[in-house]
Amino acid sequence: MTFDSPGTSERTPEAAVNDTPSSTERSEPTPTPQPEPADEVIGVRRGMFGVTGSGDTSGYGRLIRTLSLPGSTPPPYGGYFDELIDQLRHALSDEGFTAAIEKVVVFRDELTLHVRRERLPALAQALRDAAPLRFELCLGVSGAHYPDDAGRELHAVYHLMSITHNRRLRVEVAAPDDDPHIPSLYSVYPTTDWHERETYDFFGILFDGHPSLTRIEMPDDWRGHPQRKDYPLGGIPVEYKGARIPPPDERRTYN
Repeated sequence: MTFDSPGTSERTPEAAVNDTPSSTERSEPTPTPQPEPADEVIGVRRGMFGVTGSGDTSGYGRLIRTLSLPGSTPPPYGGYFDELIDQLRHALSDEGFTAAIEKVVVFRDELTLHVRRERLPALAQALRDAAPLRFELCLGVSGAHYPDDAGRELHAVYHLMSITHNRRLRVEVAAPDDDPHIPSLYSVYPTTDWHERETYDFFGILFDGHPSLTRIEMPDDWRGHPQRKDYPLGGIPVEYKGARIPPPDERRTYN
């Protein structure tokens, strides 16, 4: 007498056929992953914090780190990014798009257009007015300082939103430290008034065409721009003590 072990019973021909992958499943091509954009190396930092002269007490004195920024991303970009770029190219023309855009970066599922500063107002107006784009709202202006990015040390970053199409876009503009001028977007997005003033106050970027580019956080006579990376972290004299507050009729005006 023999006993069949569990799982050793004969299977029907149909079951055997079903276990075999179909020719369609076997022939499906494997998706080709998109190449990652090469980072742009702007410098090398030694130690944990780049300390020089006084000694690095962090225990990472021999650490060598590469300073890099995300490089240009090759198309296709994914999501609505490809459609947005095509619509912008149509609004500006191929020549205008090439003249305005330095590079397109998709990083962590966010789209950033790096724009030449002299082309910024025209680009912003196209983004606002073109019906397929309609970025009606500028959410804010941020500053960034990259001392190692030679010739492009100061960056202004505009965050735009299309309420019509529920899309977001970042526009970034760079200027050299010895010529920190960037056109103001006040005429296109009036809400940038206060944001550009704050960026000027903390980073020293001069927004040409701004109606009243004065400090907004620091005292008027403050020397330097506190959020730049070359600004000292300690030992700052309290420069505003003893300052005289002028009477109302002698104070500055914003219009």
